[in-house]
Amino acid sequence: MRDSRGTLDVEALLKLVLALVAVLLVLEIVETVVGAVAGLLGPFSVLVQLAIAVLIVLWLLDRL
Repeated sequence: MRDSRGTLDVEALLKLVLALVAVLLVLEIVETVVGAVAGLLGPFSVLVQLAIAVLIVLWLLDRL
């Protein structure tokens, strides 16, 4: 019986961890930008969300 555990190289594991950290940083930046835009819109944020939802529905129904 052959044991195949631990066949992942250290460099590959480090690249995977680095990629996950990069994704986390990008998500933090996107969250900050979206939060700033939502803060600027204030009471109009509900209308923007509704407009985005309508556009998505129209696109899914091939009416856009």
